[in-house]
Amino acid sequence: MKRQQKQQLVDDLKKKMVFITGPRQVGKTWLAKEIARLYPKSVYLNYDSTGDRRIIKDEAWLEDTTLLVLDELHKMKGWKNYLKGVYDTKPEGMMILVTGSARLEAFRQQGDSLAGRFFRHRLLPFSPAEAAHVNEQVDPKFFLSRGGFPEPFLAKSNTDADRWRMQYVDGLIRTDIFDFERIHDFKAIQLILDLLRTRTGSQVSYQSISEDVGVSPNTVKKYIQVLESLFIIFKVTPYSRNIARSVLKTPKIYFYDTGMVKGDEGAIFENLVALCLLKHVCAQVDLEGKRAGLHYIRTKDGAEVDFCLVQDNIPELMIEAKRSESRPTRALLNFTKRYDIPATQLVLHLKRERMDSGIRICQGMKYLESLLL
Repeated sequence: MKRQQKQQLVDDLKKKMVFITGPRQVGKTWLAKEIARLYPKSVYLNYDSTGDRRIIKDEAWLEDTTLLVLDELHKMKGWKNYLKGVYDTKPEGMMILVTGSARLEAFRQQGDSLAGRFFRHRLLPFSPAEAAHVNEQVDPKFFLSRGGFPEPFLAKSNTDADRWRMQYVDGLIRTDIFDFERIHDFKAIQLILDLLRTRTGSQVSYQSISEDVGVSPNTVKKYIQVLESLFIIFKVTPYSRNIARSVLKTPKIYFYDTGMVKGDEGAIFENLVALCLLKHVCAQVDLEGKRAGLHYIRTKDGAEVDFCLVQDNIPELMIEAKRSESRPTRALLNFTKRYDIPATQLVLHLKRERMDSGIRICQGMKYLESLLL
């Protein structure tokens, strides 16, 4: 399948360095090589390759190189200063594309001397919107069973997709985890992951999970942060006008791979909606420079709305995800009346779209296809 972000990446390369971040095996290397094919004098170098590593350290590419692609560069000691030097002294016509996953994204969040020298693009799994935008004929409901990672999505059978998923997660936990810190209790982190798979979309209780697994709540929190850094899970925090308070409050957990969710069709659909909204927000931030965010809304008395899209920390749209219930939820009705925020209820199985008490009742997959990315 084509990737929708390709042209934007090509355009941005003419202006600054470009960083492609995202989960392992989401297609970053494939996309980088696709872009490299557009330039006759491009060079692709992977730091995992012994031969390429020597070329990288010696900066031994030709002076007339038009595009330099550096893959897995974050594994090189002092890579940030190295890259700053390469960029600041490069020939005028040379473009630089850098790809990486967890460590590269973690660096970006910290801020560094590379600030102002690059554009960041987050490459996430295929989505109904991306398939629609690149004119790929895909049954949107296929995303519920296979997820959007290229290999399981394109696998010939569900069995092959499941085999990939098992090896993928096990490999991440046993190898990439060492990019962050020494964690030897693989059994505990695997148990935590298995528990999260059954609690998708629920508020995370570190205390409850710690009692189930037999480790401290702080250890649970630490391991969940590691799973997030590895792009296995992502958090959706409750909306608060005070941004700091929003981050501290209890998050809900979702998976980048909807195939990881252990639950009924409704739970899987909610996870898909969360992922598609996250991808939409990332596109607003990375491609349009907007201060967009994804949250959920919950009051002290327990009333909750699944998702809330915000701009500049101001709510723009509330969204509820349902398998087949087309009547607006009580929480959605109350919040709409109280705060005058537009609201939409996405229904997976819906015969006819309509307005109900000022709330849009939409066919879920059709709405997801209309998002930015």
